[in-house]
Amino acid sequence: MINTTLKKLSEVSGLSISTISRALKNHPDISEKTKLLVTELASTLDYEPNINAVHLRTKNSRLFGVIVPSISNFFYDSVIASLEEEGRKNNYSLMILQSGDDPEIEAANIKLCRQNRVNGLFACITPETKDIEPFLKLKEVDVSVIFFDRVPERSDCHKVCVADIDSASMAANLIVEKQKKKVLALFGNSNFLITKKRFNAFTEIMNQHSIAYITAYSSSEIHAEELTNECLTLKPDTIFCMTDEILTGVMRAIQKKQLKIPDDIAVIAISNGFIPTLYYPQITYIETSGKKLGKLAFQSMMATLSGSTFIQDRTIESILVKGGSI
Repeated sequence: MINTTLKKLSEVSGLSISTISRALKNHPDISEKTKLLVTELASTLDYEPNINAVHLRTKNSRLFGVIVPSISNFFYDSVIASLEEEGRKNNYSLMILQSGDDPEIEAANIKLCRQNRVNGLFACITPETKDIEPFLKLKEVDVSVIFFDRVPERSDCHKVCVADIDSASMAANLIVEKQKKKVLALFGNSNFLITKKRFNAFTEIMNQHSIAYITAYSSSEIHAEELTNECLTLKPDTIFCMTDEILTGVMRAIQKKQLKIPDDIAVIAISNGFIPTLYYPQITYIETSGKKLGKLAFQSMMATLSGSTFIQDRTIESILVKGGSI
């Protein structure tokens, strides 16, 4: 199928290309009769404007880049869905890229965003990302960057996060309230600011109330399952899971041991909200909504595009959702 061009519309109608172009843009110098003729002809011939040419002319691609570790992760899937929904409302599209937690792939993705002239980039960094200058250099070509969830520790960049300190504190305080005595606390990659904040907030409350605890760092669902199997020999009465990924591994280990929740062991997690509902009894969790995070990140992006020069460091509220697991 040959795409209809302005030249083709000009040949069929007998009008000049400039007249055709202005008629399609509803230019006031073009008569209503001519506009009607041109728009009907364009519709009949399935004319579509050359988007790349429009982008080059207007310097506005109406496109945002999104870099996530993996789109198969439910949390990031919900963030992407939220960004896509907000983008559609504002006539923006998304270019979704996966880093696989590989800094080299991340660097290639940044280059792709630059080459595709995105208006902005939503970025979730890898565990090994030490230098964020490649991200910040995008500002030189008028590309705004909003870091989300896994964010750098530097203060000179826009960040949108869940309330990491509050969420970990809420979980720890519930453990105190339930008078638990020995806790296994599993955290994510220790390189991330998100992990450091949750670790510090959680262990501070454990120390304040003299509750015995064991901590470990998990790199995956499988690793979380292995750690849980090892630590169950120490007879914890409660397991705290920093993420949904960790929760999935923990629950697999508990089910294989045929332990009853909450009679044999209690479980509490920080979660996006879906994974805890897959178990019976439902897991008690602190909600960290990917949907809300995506919406807030989009708001931050639009603020920067509208000219805001303030460095934004924003968080979404954490909410305790009680199940029957503790």
